Amino acid sequence: MPKIFYTEIDIKKMAEQGIQSLEINDNMALTDLAHETARRLGVKLVCNQGSAPPAQQMRACPAAPELAQRIRNAVTAQMGDQIAPPVLDTIIQRVLTSTGLK
Repeated sequence: MPKIFYTEIDIKKMAEQGIQSLEINDNMALTDLAHETARRLGVKLVCNQGSAPPAQQMRACPAAPELAQRIRNAVTAQMGDQIAPPVLDTIIQRVLTSTGLK
């Protein structure tokens, strides 16, 4: 079964519709911007355990370990070789760190 991939646009649409939480499970992945947008708009990201995870615990959510690779793949697909891999890695790590995911 393919994973559901949420972006910041998806989170904005949820917030506009009055959705206040999103249950994260093994079949979901969120971009860094989706995490940030959810935090900014007050959409709670809830892990399978049933409680909203603090930022430092988001790593335990199933989607977090592979998030960096999924972002890298998406950026590379869109930008090709316009961004050097070491620069992209640095950007991804900084964003994950700033959102509490790594």
